[in-house]
Amino acid sequence: MPEGSERMAHGPRSGPVVLPVLDEISKQIIEQLQTDGRRSYAAIGKAVGLSEAAVRQRVQRLHEAGVMQVVAVTDPLKLGFRRQAMIGLRCDGDVQHVADQLADMEEIDYVVLTAGSFDLLLEVVCEDDDHLLEILSRVRGVASVTSTETFVYLKLRKQTYTWGTR
Repeated sequence: MPEGSERMAHGPRSGPVVLPVLDEISKQIIEQLQTDGRRSYAAIGKAVGLSEAAVRQRVQRLHEAGVMQVVAVTDPLKLGFRRQAMIGLRCDGDVQHVADQLADMEEIDYVVLTAGSFDLLLEVVCEDDDHLLEILSRVRGVASVTSTETFVYLKLRKQTYTWGTR
């Protein structure tokens, strides 16, 4: 299928999901940006065989399609956030509704519905333990949350965003 085409897939519980079909050039552009999000369009163009303007257009289309975003990844410790944690939740009732409520909390960076012993996993970045306790209190106060288990990060050994494309 040509660049910009779409194919249908089915997401878990969410019905049809439109998946953009990416050509090899778009995949190479994504991989270039996964390696270095600050790489210039000119350098990417040279690596993939396109002009700077063509790369800029493709990147814009990839952004607009929700395929990717380019953001600054920071070190929370160097910004004064001394506590990071993953929180596992068990819920009764509509787990998707609970996930939506939790996703609205600014301090929660990651919300995922899971299979296994937890219904949801949350990731939080906090200033300190008191801040973590305050967030836990609010999370536990959400209707349908029956229990939580908190996994405090002691040291981050690996974090990458270079899984490539398919």
